Amino acid sequence: MTADAPRPPAPAHRLPLRWRVMDRIEAVAAALWPAAFRRATPWAFLAPALLLVGILLIGLGYVISDSLHELNPATYRLREEYSLGNYAAFLDRPVYLLVLWRSLLAAVLVTAITLVFAFPYAYVMVRTRSGALRKLLLVSLFLPFFIGQVVRAYGWLIILGKQGLINQALEGLGLPAATLIYTYPAVIFGLVQYMLPFAVLMLAPALTAIHEEVELASESLGADWLRTFRHIVIPMAKPGLVGASVVVFTLTLTDFAMPEILGGGTNDFIASTIYDMFFQLSNPGLASALAAVLVAVGSLIVALVFRVAGTGTLGLRSGS
Repeated sequence: MTADAPRPPAPAHRLPLRWRVMDRIEAVAAALWPAAFRRATPWAFLAPALLLVGILLIGLGYVISDSLHELNPATYRLREEYSLGNYAAFLDRPVYLLVLWRSLLAAVLVTAITLVFAFPYAYVMVRTRSGALRKLLLVSLFLPFFIGQVVRAYGWLIILGKQGLINQALEGLGLPAATLIYTYPAVIFGLVQYMLPFAVLMLAPALTAIHEEVELASESLGADWLRTFRHIVIPMAKPGLVGASVVVFTLTLTDFAMPEILGGGTNDFIASTIYDMFFQLSNPGLASALAAVLVAVGSLIVALVFRVAGTGTLGLRSGS
Protein backbone atom coordinates (compact mmCIF):
# COMPACT_ATOMS: atom_id res chain seq x y z
CA MET A 1 0.00 0.00 0.00
CA THR A 2 1.45 3.35 -1.02
CA ALA A 3 1.62 6.37 1.25
CA ASP A 4 -0.96 8.23 -0.85
CA ALA A 5 -3.52 5.42 -0.87
CA PRO A 6 -6.61 6.05 1.31
CA ARG A 7 -6.83 4.12 4.50
CA PRO A 8 -9.66 1.65 4.84
CA PRO A 9 -12.37 2.65 7.36
CA ALA A 10 -11.90 1.37 10.85
CA PRO A 11 -13.98 -1.67 11.84
CA ALA A 12 -17.26 -0.81 13.51
CA HIS A 13 -16.24 -2.49 16.77
CA ARG A 14 -13.17 -0.24 17.00
CA LEU A 15 -15.12 3.03 16.70
CA PRO A 16 -15.69 5.06 19.90
CA LEU A 17 -18.84 4.12 21.78
CA ARG A 18 -20.52 7.49 21.26
CA TRP A 19 -20.06 7.19 17.49
CA ARG A 20 -21.59 3.73 17.44
CA VAL A 21 -24.55 4.97 19.50
CA MET A 22 -25.08 7.88 17.11
CA ASP A 23 -24.93 5.49 14.13
CA ARG A 24 -27.59 3.30 15.72
CA ILE A 25 -29.80 6.34 16.41
CA GLU A 26 -29.43 7.56 12.82
CA ALA A 27 -30.28 4.10 11.51
CA VAL A 28 -33.43 3.93 13.65
CA ALA A 29 -34.42 7.48 12.62
CA ALA A 30 -33.91 6.61 8.93
CA ALA A 31 -36.10 3.54 9.33
CA LEU A 32 -38.88 5.41 11.13
CA TRP A 33 -38.67 8.59 9.03
CA PRO A 34 -37.47 7.79 5.47
CA ALA A 35 -35.79 10.37 3.27
CA ALA A 36 -39.01 10.80 1.30
CA PHE A 37 -40.62 12.37 4.37
CA ARG A 38 -37.83 14.86 5.07
CA ARG A 39 -39.64 17.68 3.33
CA ALA A 40 -42.39 17.30 5.89
CA THR A 41 -39.96 17.53 8.83
CA PRO A 42 -40.51 21.30 9.43
CA TRP A 43 -44.28 20.78 9.45
CA ALA A 44 -43.89 17.90 11.90
CA PHE A 45 -42.08 20.21 14.30
CA LEU A 46 -44.71 22.92 13.74
CA ALA A 47 -47.63 20.53 14.28
CA PRO A 48 -47.89 20.97 18.09
CA ALA A 49 -47.80 24.77 17.77
CA LEU A 50 -50.36 24.73 14.95
CA LEU A 51 -52.58 22.42 17.00
CA LEU A 52 -52.38 24.77 19.99
CA VAL A 53 -53.18 27.80 17.85
CA GLY A 54 -56.08 25.93 16.28
CA ILE A 55 -57.51 25.07 19.70
CA LEU A 56 -57.19 28.71 20.78
CA LEU A 57 -58.97 29.87 17.63
CA ILE A 58 -61.79 27.40 18.24
CA GLY A 59 -62.10 28.66 21.81
CA LEU A 60 -62.12 32.25 20.58
CA GLY A 61 -64.89 31.31 18.16
CA TYR A 62 -67.00 29.99 21.05
CA VAL A 63 -66.32 33.18 23.02
CA ILE A 64 -67.45 35.39 20.14
CA SER A 65 -70.53 33.20 19.64
CA ASP A 66 -71.51 33.47 23.33
CA SER A 67 -70.97 37.23 23.22
CA LEU A 68 -73.81 37.48 20.70
CA HIS A 69 -76.34 35.91 23.08
CA GLU A 70 -77.82 37.88 25.99
CA LEU A 71 -78.51 36.39 29.40
CA ASN A 72 -82.10 35.45 30.22
CA PRO A 73 -82.60 36.58 33.86
CA ALA A 74 -85.47 34.14 34.33
CA THR A 75 -83.47 31.02 33.54
CA TYR A 76 -79.88 32.31 33.83
CA ARG A 77 -79.21 30.83 30.43
CA LEU A 78 -78.18 32.53 27.24
CA ARG A 79 -80.97 33.31 24.82
CA GLU A 80 -80.92 31.51 21.50
CA GLU A 81 -81.43 34.72 19.52
CA TYR A 82 -78.36 36.54 18.24
CA SER A 83 -78.00 40.08 19.50
CA LEU A 84 -75.49 42.90 20.01
CA GLY A 85 -76.98 43.68 23.41
CA ASN A 86 -73.88 42.68 25.34
CA TYR A 87 -71.72 45.06 23.30
CA ALA A 88 -74.33 47.80 23.78
CA ALA A 89 -74.18 47.19 27.54
CA PHE A 90 -70.39 47.51 27.41
CA LEU A 91 -70.67 50.90 25.70
CA ASP A 92 -73.57 52.14 27.83
CA ARG A 93 -72.02 51.39 31.23
CA PRO A 94 -69.13 53.76 32.01
CA VAL A 95 -67.64 51.34 34.53
CA TYR A 96 -66.57 48.93 31.78
CA LEU A 97 -64.95 51.70 29.74
CA LEU A 98 -63.19 52.89 32.91
CA VAL A 99 -61.83 49.41 33.61
CA LEU A 100 -60.64 49.05 30.01
CA TRP A 101 -58.95 52.46 30.13
CA ARG A 102 -57.30 51.61 33.45
CA SER A 103 -55.98 48.37 31.97
CA LEU A 104 -54.65 50.07 28.82
CA LEU A 105 -52.97 52.83 30.83
CA ALA A 106 -51.34 50.27 33.13
CA ALA A 107 -50.12 48.26 30.13
CA VAL A 108 -48.50 51.36 28.61
CA LEU A 109 -46.94 52.49 31.90
CA VAL A 110 -45.63 49.03 32.78
CA THR A 111 -44.19 48.61 29.29
CA ALA A 112 -42.37 51.95 29.40
CA ILE A 113 -41.02 51.52 32.95
CA THR A 114 -40.01 47.91 32.34
CA LEU A 115 -38.03 48.82 29.22
CA VAL A 116 -36.22 51.59 31.12
CA PHE A 117 -34.98 49.05 33.68
CA ALA A 118 -34.61 46.04 31.37
CA PHE A 119 -32.47 47.70 28.70
CA PRO A 120 -29.46 48.59 30.91
CA TYR A 121 -29.80 45.25 32.72
CA ALA A 122 -29.62 43.34 29.43
CA TYR A 123 -26.82 45.58 28.13
CA VAL A 124 -24.62 45.02 31.17
CA MET A 125 -25.36 41.29 31.14
CA VAL A 126 -24.31 41.03 27.48
CA ARG A 127 -21.32 43.37 27.54
CA THR A 128 -19.71 42.66 30.91
CA ARG A 129 -16.34 40.91 30.81
CA SER A 130 -16.73 39.61 34.35
CA GLY A 131 -17.90 36.01 34.38
CA ALA A 132 -18.98 36.29 38.01
CA LEU A 133 -21.14 39.35 37.31
CA ARG A 134 -22.71 37.70 34.27
CA LYS A 135 -23.58 34.61 36.30
CA LEU A 136 -25.04 36.78 39.07
CA LEU A 137 -27.20 38.68 36.57
CA LEU A 138 -28.36 35.45 34.92
CA VAL A 139 -29.25 33.83 38.24
CA SER A 140 -31.07 36.98 39.35
CA LEU A 141 -32.93 36.99 36.04
CA PHE A 142 -34.09 33.36 36.09
CA LEU A 143 -34.70 33.01 39.83
CA PRO A 144 -38.12 34.75 39.72
CA PHE A 145 -39.36 32.12 37.24
CA PHE A 146 -39.10 29.54 40.04
CA ILE A 147 -41.54 31.58 42.14
CA GLY A 148 -45.17 31.78 41.07
CA GLN A 149 -46.82 35.09 40.35
CA VAL A 150 -49.28 34.69 43.21
CA VAL A 151 -46.46 34.02 45.67
CA ARG A 152 -44.63 37.11 44.47
CA ALA A 153 -47.78 39.20 44.82
CA TYR A 154 -48.24 38.07 48.43
CA GLY A 155 -44.57 38.81 49.01
CA TRP A 156 -45.22 42.41 48.02
CA LEU A 157 -48.12 42.45 50.50
CA ILE A 158 -45.61 41.67 53.24
CA ILE A 159 -43.33 44.46 52.06
CA LEU A 160 -45.91 47.14 51.24
CA GLY A 161 -48.64 46.34 53.78
CA LYS A 162 -49.69 48.57 56.67
CA GLN A 163 -47.47 46.52 58.98
CA GLY A 164 -45.01 45.75 56.20
CA LEU A 165 -41.27 46.23 56.11
CA ILE A 166 -41.42 49.71 54.55
CA ASN A 167 -43.92 51.08 57.05
CA GLN A 168 -41.96 49.52 59.91
CA ALA A 169 -38.87 51.34 58.63
CA LEU A 170 -40.84 54.60 58.42
CA GLU A 171 -42.10 54.08 61.94
CA GLY A 172 -38.57 53.50 63.15
CA LEU A 173 -37.57 56.83 61.63
CA GLY A 174 -40.45 58.59 63.35
CA LEU A 175 -42.37 59.14 60.11
CA PRO A 176 -46.08 58.46 59.58
CA ALA A 177 -47.12 55.24 57.89
CA ALA A 178 -47.82 55.41 54.17
CA THR A 179 -50.67 53.78 52.28
CA LEU A 180 -48.74 51.64 49.82
CA ILE A 181 -50.95 48.62 49.32
CA TYR A 182 -54.27 48.34 47.47
CA THR A 183 -53.39 51.27 45.25
CA TYR A 184 -52.86 51.72 41.53
CA PRO A 185 -49.11 52.43 41.94
CA ALA A 186 -48.75 49.21 43.92
CA VAL A 187 -50.26 47.26 41.03
CA ILE A 188 -47.93 49.00 38.56
CA PHE A 189 -44.93 48.29 40.77
CA GLY A 190 -45.80 44.59 41.10
CA LEU A 191 -46.37 44.23 37.36
CA VAL A 192 -43.04 45.90 36.52
CA GLN A 193 -41.22 43.48 38.79
CA TYR A 194 -43.06 40.54 37.22
CA MET A 195 -42.50 41.63 33.61
CA LEU A 196 -38.83 42.60 33.92
CA PRO A 197 -37.38 39.12 33.20
CA PHE A 198 -39.52 38.75 30.07
CA ALA A 199 -38.25 42.06 28.72
CA VAL A 200 -34.62 41.22 29.45
CA LEU A 201 -34.94 37.87 27.68
CA MET A 202 -36.32 39.63 24.60
CA LEU A 203 -33.65 42.34 24.61
CA ALA A 204 -30.57 40.20 25.25
CA PRO A 205 -30.46 38.50 21.79
CA ALA A 206 -30.88 41.85 20.02
CA LEU A 207 -28.02 43.38 22.01
CA THR A 208 -25.85 40.31 21.48
CA ALA A 209 -26.27 40.75 17.71
CA ILE A 210 -24.71 44.24 17.94
CA HIS A 211 -20.97 43.75 17.54
CA GLU A 212 -18.91 45.60 20.10
CA GLU A 213 -16.63 46.81 17.29
CA VAL A 214 -19.48 49.03 16.07
CA GLU A 215 -19.51 50.88 19.37
CA LEU A 216 -15.72 51.13 19.38
CA ALA A 217 -15.78 52.53 15.86
CA SER A 218 -18.29 55.16 16.90
CA GLU A 219 -16.16 56.20 19.86
CA SER A 220 -13.04 56.29 17.69
CA LEU A 221 -14.81 58.83 15.45
CA GLY A 222 -15.29 61.19 18.36
CA ALA A 223 -18.66 60.18 19.80
CA ASP A 224 -18.82 59.84 23.57
CA TRP A 225 -20.46 56.84 25.26
CA LEU A 226 -23.83 58.57 25.63
CA ARG A 227 -24.04 59.58 21.96
CA THR A 228 -22.95 56.09 20.90
CA PHE A 229 -25.60 54.55 23.10
CA ARG A 230 -28.29 56.92 21.83
CA HIS A 231 -27.50 56.91 18.10
CA ILE A 232 -25.97 53.44 17.62
CA VAL A 233 -27.02 50.97 20.29
CA ILE A 234 -30.66 51.92 20.74
CA PRO A 235 -31.51 52.09 16.98
CA MET A 236 -29.75 48.78 16.31
CA ALA A 237 -31.56 47.20 19.26
CA LYS A 238 -34.93 48.25 17.84
CA PRO A 239 -36.01 44.66 17.00
CA GLY A 240 -35.54 43.63 20.61
CA LEU A 241 -37.32 46.74 21.88
CA VAL A 242 -40.31 46.03 19.66
CA GLY A 243 -40.47 42.39 20.72
CA ALA A 244 -40.12 43.22 24.42
CA SER A 245 -42.74 45.98 24.18
CA VAL A 246 -45.32 43.71 22.57
CA VAL A 247 -44.73 40.85 25.01
CA VAL A 248 -44.86 43.06 28.11
CA PHE A 249 -47.86 45.03 26.84
CA THR A 250 -49.98 41.98 26.03
CA LEU A 251 -49.10 40.14 29.24
CA THR A 252 -49.89 43.22 31.34
CA LEU A 253 -53.15 43.92 29.54
CA THR A 254 -54.44 40.42 30.32
CA ASP A 255 -52.93 40.00 33.80
CA PHE A 256 -55.24 38.90 36.59
CA ALA A 257 -53.26 38.02 39.73
CA MET A 258 -51.36 41.26 40.39
CA PRO A 259 -54.35 43.63 40.03
CA GLU A 260 -56.53 41.27 42.04
CA ILE A 261 -54.10 40.85 44.95
CA LEU A 262 -52.22 44.15 45.05
CA GLY A 263 -55.26 46.17 43.97
CA GLY A 264 -57.46 44.69 46.66
CA GLY A 265 -60.61 44.93 44.55
CA THR A 266 -60.34 48.71 44.22
CA ASN A 267 -58.25 48.75 41.03
CA ASP A 268 -59.80 46.04 38.89
CA PHE A 269 -58.42 45.39 35.44
CA ILE A 270 -60.41 44.05 32.52
CA ALA A 271 -59.30 40.47 33.27
CA SER A 272 -60.67 40.75 36.81
CA THR A 273 -63.99 42.07 35.48
CA ILE A 274 -64.25 39.17 33.02
CA TYR A 275 -63.57 36.71 35.84
CA ASP A 276 -66.27 38.28 38.01
CA MET A 277 -68.76 38.18 35.14
CA PHE A 278 -68.13 34.50 34.53
CA PHE A 279 -67.92 33.11 38.07
CA GLN A 280 -69.71 35.59 40.35
CA LEU A 281 -72.43 37.20 38.24
CA SER A 282 -72.92 34.11 36.03
CA ASN A 283 -73.25 36.19 32.87
CA PRO A 284 -71.13 34.38 30.26
CA GLY A 285 -72.58 36.45 27.44
CA LEU A 286 -71.41 39.81 28.77
CA ALA A 287 -68.13 38.25 29.97
CA SER A 288 -67.52 36.89 26.47
CA ALA A 289 -68.25 40.32 25.00
CA LEU A 290 -65.69 41.91 27.33
CA ALA A 291 -63.16 39.22 26.40
CA ALA A 292 -63.81 39.80 22.69
CA VAL A 293 -63.34 43.56 23.14
CA LEU A 294 -60.09 42.92 25.02
CA VAL A 295 -58.77 40.68 22.24
CA ALA A 296 -59.82 43.18 19.56
CA VAL A 297 -58.30 46.21 21.29
CA GLY A 298 -55.07 44.40 22.15
CA SER A 299 -54.71 42.98 18.65
CA LEU A 300 -55.35 46.40 17.08
CA ILE A 301 -52.68 48.08 19.21
CA VAL A 302 -50.15 45.33 18.50
CA ALA A 303 -50.93 45.55 14.77
CA LEU A 304 -50.35 49.31 14.88
CA VAL A 305 -47.02 48.79 16.63
CA PHE A 306 -45.96 46.25 14.01
CA ARG A 307 -47.12 48.57 11.26
CA VAL A 308 -45.14 51.53 12.58
CA ALA A 309 -42.06 49.87 14.06
CA GLY A 310 -41.91 46.47 12.36
CA THR A 311 -42.22 43.02 13.88
CA GLY A 312 -38.86 43.14 15.68
CA THR A 313 -37.56 39.87 17.10
CA LEU A 314 -41.08 38.43 16.73
CA GLY A 315 -40.76 38.55 12.92
CA LEU A 316 -39.81 35.57 10.79
CA ARG A 317 -37.21 37.51 8.80
CA SER A 318 -34.77 40.22 9.73
CA GLY A 319 -36.05 43.51 8.53
CA SER A 320 -39.63 42.33 8.36
